[in-house]
Amino acid sequence: MRSRYTAFVVGDTPYLLRTWHSTTRPPQLELSPNIRWTGLEILATTDGTPFHTEGTVSFRANYRGGSQQENSSFTRENGDWKYVAPVR
Repeated sequence: MRSRYTAFVVGDTPYLLRTWHSTTRPPQLELSPNIRWTGLEILATTDGTPFHTEGTVSFRANYRGGSQQENSSFTRENGDWKYVAPVR
């Protein structure tokens, strides 16, 4: 999660796409150059240890003028953790 947040901060779309699960990854990603990210707060996690294949991360990503809060699901794909989607 932290590495994906950093990728959003620096605009590294190739990394974001590489760390997105193949079943939910968009064909392309365009980031807004107007968003200025200012911090990440991890609010909660479930599972996600080396012994798990799935997990969730609840976070708040702050930007100038607001924040985005999400509970995200992650799963392993070919041994690597990949972002799947928000948990609804």
